[in-house]
Amino acid sequence: MSNPETNANILRNEAAPDMNNLPADAFELKHNDIHAHIDTNFASQNFWLDAYKRFVKNKGAVIGLLLIVIIIFFAVVGPWMTPYTYNQQTIQQQNLAPRIKGLEWLGFNGTESIITSSGTIEKNGYEANDWDDVYYWFGSDNLGRDIFTRVWEGTRISLLVALVAVTVDILFGLSYGLISGYFGGKADMIMQRIAELLNSIPNLVIVTLMILVMSPGLGAIIVAISLIGWIPMARIARAQMLKLKEQEYVLASRSLGASPLHLIFNTVMPNIIGQIITQTMFSIPSAIFTEAFLAFVGLGIPAPLASLGTMINDAYKFATTHTYMIIFPLMILSLLMLCCNLVADGLRDALDPQQKEM
Repeated sequence: MSNPETNANILRNEAAPDMNNLPADAFELKHNDIHAHIDTNFASQNFWLDAYKRFVKNKGAVIGLLLIVIIIFFAVVGPWMTPYTYNQQTIQQQNLAPRIKGLEWLGFNGTESIITSSGTIEKNGYEANDWDDVYYWFGSDNLGRDIFTRVWEGTRISLLVALVAVTVDILFGLSYGLISGYFGGKADMIMQRIAELLNSIPNLVIVTLMILVMSPGLGAIIVAISLIGWIPMARIARAQMLKLKEQEYVLASRSLGASPLHLIFNTVMPNIIGQIITQTMFSIPSAIFTEAFLAFVGLGIPAPLASLGTMINDAYKFATTHTYMIIFPLMILSLLMLCCNLVADGLRDALDPQQKEM
């Protein structure tokens, strides 16, 4: 009588192929490019490329950046687009409404509605004086100066103030915060008490006192704004340094003999560049607003120079009769501040790794 296990082994051996006589193409490797499946969701990607893709998805930030580029373009070339200069006065052509050649059908024909005690009247100074070849794109002010040229000249000054103030914020505020956070101890305590003392005084009070002590002018405004504008940047830099200085890569660099300056500016600072860029964009509208406020209250740059704040200060007296005088500088100032905030929000979302979608 046969054993069942023996019979099963016999059948298995008969069914099994002879491994020594298999052809060369009997097996096929599966780890080739045709059958390999890579998970593209977690594929490695450059940080800045990833941030760029996240930024362009934010439509508000993209539109804000585009408007900033347009404003900067007109600030550069705008004063050269008309035959007038920012300080040229033509008293005979004062208080003229906007008139643009070829766009009269859109309402830019020089006609304005003036509200008086007896009612609303329509007035066109160009037609009344037969000035067929005279065009003021944004109108003229009470001294006969071209508002278009003065608006873009004022935008230049506002952007220059913001640029210089932000540069000082980065050079001084960033270094102050990084050094304070790295060394800690008594150095950090003393440096932070100084910053808190300056921050406890209202910003506008400090700026106003500086303007009164120094002679009025563009340099005084830049110094006054830069005196206190670096504190937010210093706080962010210090917080990031306290967070990163005990990381493994910093400890490894320190153990290899890196100097404190190398650790601060070569090891830690490149890892907080996203926060630096974001804070820089938030600082720009703050500096622009401060300069505009000082100019509006009469502490700005002296005449005949113009900034957006001085133009608003000069035009608000005529807001009820010649509205166009205040609309254009106010619109450019508002757009500039709004767009900077939109771009800053977009950069913050794009550069924050915690916001990354899986």
